Amino acid sequence: MSLAIAVETPLQDEVRTLVAELNAVLLELTPPEHCHHLTVEQMADDTTTVFIARDGGTAIACGALKRHADGVGEVKRMYTRPSHRGQKIGEQIVARIEALARSEGLKRLVLETGDRHYAAWKVYENAGFRRCGPVLDYPDVKWSVFYEKKLGA
Repeated sequence: MSLAIAVETPLQDEVRTLVAELNAVLLELTPPEHCHHLTVEQMADDTTTVFIARDGGTAIACGALKRHADGVGEVKRMYTRPSHRGQKIGEQIVARIEALARSEGLKRLVLETGDRHYAAWKVYENAGFRRCGPVLDYPDVKWSVFYEKKLGA
């Protein structure tokens, strides 16, 4: 495997396909009204930085940092294609998101994930995230699990 992770625009056909795969997986596990998808157009705004992992030039994973008020960053749109799971690519993307958040002086990273996304829980917990109550404006529903990581000194 020839892995490269870089900041890229989500407005590419290959990234659109990757995000469509992510959306399909999420909809298998969570009722649509409780899926909090960002579109690729929303991901392309000034408050969001998108990381794309490529193997030999092919997009195989993604993740994003969305900035909110009060020094809060949100981990969004994490996905690794099934063909590349188990290789710690998600962990590498989370590390890149955290490094960027720290470099910008953000104080806390938060995220919402699904109640049946066990592999995602492992990625976040291995990266030092801890479960918490609802974050940002997400509703407190049984389909959501919330995590946070304080980045302060």
